[in-house]
Amino acid sequence: MDAVFLGINDAGEEIYSWLNQREDIDVKALLTEKEQLDLIKELEPEIVISAGFEHKVPEEIIEVPEKGIVNVHPSFLPHNRGSYPYIWPIMDKTPAGVSIHYMTDGIDEGPIIDQMEVPVKPDDTAKDLYERLKAESVLLFKESWPEIKKGVKGRTQDLDVGQVHYMDEMDDIVEIDRDEKVRAGELIDRLRALTFPPHRNAFFTEKGEKYFIEVEITPESEMDERP
Repeated sequence: MDAVFLGINDAGEEIYSWLNQREDIDVKALLTEKEQLDLIKELEPEIVISAGFEHKVPEEIIEVPEKGIVNVHPSFLPHNRGSYPYIWPIMDKTPAGVSIHYMTDGIDEGPIIDQMEVPVKPDDTAKDLYERLKAESVLLFKESWPEIKKGVKGRTQDLDVGQVHYMDEMDDIVEIDRDEKVRAGELIDRLRALTFPPHRNAFFTEKGEKYFIEVEITPESEMDERP
């Protein structure tokens, strides 16, 4: 089966490598830029796999592969469609997870092939949750591969119960107003959701200079025993 791969994020790298080791699929190209999408028209692959492609794919491209474009998204769809799906479950207490779905012209709105929920722990930062979602995305894709090859139809999402986030929403949450009155739990969750080293996200400003904030939370059960 001829294929094209779109991406590529950390999970996508592992999936791409796994597919290239298989004998039941021939990945003809790896595309990472929007300007490369016309190559799909030229190659006419039977299937396209996407994991971390950051551009909207036009409908005329989506219609090319016979078995569609299969997207790997690190959220429990229809929750947290779009950008930064590892941030919002910590901030908003929405379900976290991973989903394999068909791409449509809507943002992460296509039929779901398979998915699994991933618990959010009280000590999770965005980086912690991201790493778990990455690992589960790879495992779920491998488990779903037999159904993907068959061209399973997938089930329709109930978009009324989900939400979509855009990249510019990060601009609204990264600056901390030290004079704002807020529940301690909400502030802790916000800082957890913005802790993703080595990236610098949360900050406050004092006399024109930014001061960046990260949090580290350790369960008592994991602390070293001291005399």
